[in-house]
Parts: sequence; structure tokens; C-alpha cells
Amino acid sequence: MREYTFVLADVFTEHAFGGNQLAVLPDARGLSDDEMQALAREFNFSESAFVLPPDDPAHTRRLRIFTPGSELPFAGHPTVGTAAVLAARGAVRDRLVLEEGVGLVTVEVAGTFSRLTLASPYETPDHYPSVTAVAAALSVPPEDVVETWYGGVGLPFCFVRLADRASVDRTVFDRAAWQAGPADGWAASIYVFAGHLTDGGRLYARSFPDMLEGGEDPATGSAAAGLAATLAQRHGCRAQEYGLRIDQGVAMGRPSDLHASARTRDGALASVSVGGHTVIVGEGTVRLPD
Repeated sequence: MREYTFVLADVFTEHAFGGNQLAVLPDARGLSDDEMQALAREFNFSESAFVLPPDDPAHTRRLRIFTPGSELPFAGHPTVGTAAVLAARGAVRDRLVLEEGVGLVTVEVAGTFSRLTLASPYETPDHYPSVTAVAAALSVPPEDVVETWYGGVGLPFCFVRLADRASVDRTVFDRAAWQAGPADGWAASIYVFAGHLTDGGRLYARSFPDMLEGGEDPATGSAAAGLAATLAQRHGCRAQEYGLRIDQGVAMGRPSDLHASARTRDGALASVSVGGHTVIVGEGTVRLPD
């Protein structure tokens, strides 16, 4: 039998049993693709992270991220949480360069707080989701929808800004209506929020990623990165950084606190960052046949 250590962590929270759950295998050498996928199904969290030696020795580690159904090129809470876990175990110092499917991701760790920085470009198509179709998928009246757009850094999302926090809480996600309408567009995952897109703004959000097959995500770092990038693109100032605080997961009983920022240089997006605290809640061993 082969034994592998796993660590369970809650990400984007300072309190156990809040934030987004994550399983991390700090040393996944020897696992096949099928075994990683099977373990992600076994843990059954939104994502599980598998740490491998880097392809380039100048980098810290290679990170592979799996949902219960597939592998992702990048995700925020597995990146932030894995860095915190490795640092807590003494495996790395306070700065990591991780190889992921989207390229290199830098993570700074200070105690339980980790912040990733990603230089992948912000992508957005030249069309917008239908307000009427989005409202139907969220079970809210169209007048509650302030604006919608597609965008993403690393992963694509349909962003939906609603009138207020109460509108976000009233949202009931209708996956059938979503798949029949806006999901056929540029992004299959939807991120709903209320608040002001200004520097230092505080947002209240809920997320319904495609890979959760109808479920809700308590903290979505990749969506937070996309929101911060949107803010930076709209302002487009020289060497300017914009920051957001995002409360997510409250409606699920897993409150999360995400710190997102984006920096522009010469009117173009230079990088996006997402950070938060991580709490380690347990560890154990899985056994696999030779």
C-alpha cells in the first residue's frame, strides 16, 4: 500500500468551519491523473490540491487542482490555502512561485494570511449576458439587476451586480434556466454581488460555479480576481492599485472574507491579487494500492 498525507483547511476565514473547504496533499508524487481525480471525488470538496515538484527548479512547487469532476487550470482558494498549508508545515518560506495551468502564480505568506498574485490577462468578450435571462436564472425581477458582463482572470465568469444585499440573499439559482440561456455564452459560472465598485469598496457576493453542478461556493478567489480586474480596467489609471473586500458564503453559514486588488500600469492591467486567512482543521492519511 502507498500512503499519502492530506491536510484539511478552511480558506478565506480566520475561524474553523468558515470559509471554503480544501484538501491538500503536500506531496502527491507517484499519484496518477486518475488517482488524483478519484481522491478529489472522495474528499468531495469544491476543489482539492495536489502538490508536486516543479518542472523548473527555480520555482517552488507545481500545483494541480481538481474538482470532484475535472481538473482546473487555476483556482483562488486552493492556491491561497495550499501556500498557507505548506508554510505552516515548514516546507516553504514566505514567498512561493507555483506552476499552475495558467502559468506562474506568486504567493506571499505572512502567518495565516496568504495573497496570490497573477499576471494572466483579463479577458472579456464584446457581448453581454441578457439581463432578462440572467434575472430568470437567479429568480429575481429584472429591475433588481444593475448590470451584467462576462470576464475573467484565469477562469471565466458571468458577473451580475444586483441592487442591494437583500436582492443577493433573495437569489434562488435555477440551473435549468441558466443552462438554457446565459450559460450558453462565454462563461458557464455565475457570480452575483451587490456593492460599489470603487477603491476600498465592500461587496456582498454569492457564487454558483459550473463545476459544482448546482451547488453554491462559499468563497471564489478566481471570481474576486476578475472583479478586481474589472475595476482596474474601468479606471485605467497609471500605476494605480484598487482594492475590494468581499463577503461571501454568509448565506451558506460559511462566512468568507476575501481581499482582492488589481494594479494597472500605463493604462493597462498589470496584475491581480487575492488574499485571505487560512485555518488548518485537521490532517490524516489515505492509503492506495500499489
